[in-house]
Amino acid sequence: MKKTLYGIPNCDTVKKARTWMAAQGHDVDFHDFKKQGLARATAAAWLEQLDWEVLVNRKGTTWRNLPDERKAAVTSKAAALELVLELPSVIKRPVLDRGGKFSVGFSDSQYQDLFT
Repeated sequence: MKKTLYGIPNCDTVKKARTWMAAQGHDVDFHDFKKQGLARATAAAWLEQLDWEVLVNRKGTTWRNLPDERKAAVTSKAAALELVLELPSVIKRPVLDRGGKFSVGFSDSQYQDLFT
């Protein structure tokens, strides 16, 4: 099964996920969505499986720096899609694609559950 980890390389949580994957011997492609971009189809597929409130990191700096009107306008998958395409750093990281099944964030126990 092809696995892709989406994120940015300097994010601590992404680093932890990449280290965990390597230590467990999982072959995973890394997609830096700041440098490589984020395709609309990819983000839309995430939002088909994931709640937009899970995908959008409302605790991060990018979200907090948005004007209140912009935050208030994000009330649906469609609005979230436009936001993550415009500002990929608002995405909670990492996003793991395991053959079309998606998960967000990282913890040791979460990844143990995903890979057992």
